[in-house]
Amino acid sequence: MQQAERSGNIYDLGYRGYDGLRLGRKHAIASLYFYTLRSAFGLGRRPGSKIIPMAIAIIALIPAAGQLAIAALVSDVEVYTPSNYFAYIEVPVALFCAAIAPEICGRDMRQRTLSLYFSRALHRRDYILAKLGAFATALTVLTLFPQAVLVIGNGLASKDLWGYVQDNWAELPRTIVSGLFIAAVVANVSLAIATQTSRRAYATIAVVAWFLVTFPIGGILVEVSHDTGRYALFLSPFEFIHGATLWIFNASPGADTSMDLAGFPQWVYPLVALAYGIVGFAFVVRRFDRISA
Repeated sequence: MQQAERSGNIYDLGYRGYDGLRLGRKHAIASLYFYTLRSAFGLGRRPGSKIIPMAIAIIALIPAAGQLAIAALVSDVEVYTPSNYFAYIEVPVALFCAAIAPEICGRDMRQRTLSLYFSRALHRRDYILAKLGAFATALTVLTLFPQAVLVIGNGLASKDLWGYVQDNWAELPRTIVSGLFIAAVVANVSLAIATQTSRRAYATIAVVAWFLVTFPIGGILVEVSHDTGRYALFLSPFEFIHGATLWIFNASPGADTSMDLAGFPQWVYPLVALAYGIVGFAFVVRRFDRISA
């Protein structure tokens, strides 16, 4: 039986290759980093996306503004210091993580755009580093900018500006280190939690639970049992991050606080915080190594 002869037509649709400059992998990482950083504060998005991050940033500035008002009325009075400032903004930091962490990678997971990222010069590790770097930078703004306002305002309100600088210059590197350390640890763990699901509501609840649910549980267990229950203190990021900040500033916890009752050496808290950050980063890497693009 004779087979039918196959025929076809070729059409010139006018497609042509790209002959321009290829910016490459580094430019792709930088572009994703700046895009994520802008979107963390709602920049370049609809007006409603700016409300929550900007409102939280304003709340984080309230203690600094209060200290400046006090300094303007009564000189040489410090209610808020760099060593205890995180204790006053820990809730805004938690709310920022709960609101922003699910959006850092969640939209890409929901809209299935990861395959577009990974099909080009961007590798999976590049994607992770760009996203984590942008999120940590946004948190650094939240932790360091209010303290910068606090230091500058206190200096201008003092009677002797040069004397104030001489008395407080040693606090500057400690403030920077503590702000960067807090941002890195919190960013890694929050993103590790948020990337376990593409659903924003579930991710938000999980991040809130890590911050707000573990805090009273750890405090109660420390109060009940000082021997074994004191290890529950490390469940709460508020406790071990604040403890790490106190260690950086060579300060001691207040009397009868959970940290005081637990009785751990101060150097333990930065080690615990560092361990949380490393484990969080490992979970983020594992998540995107296994996720199907």
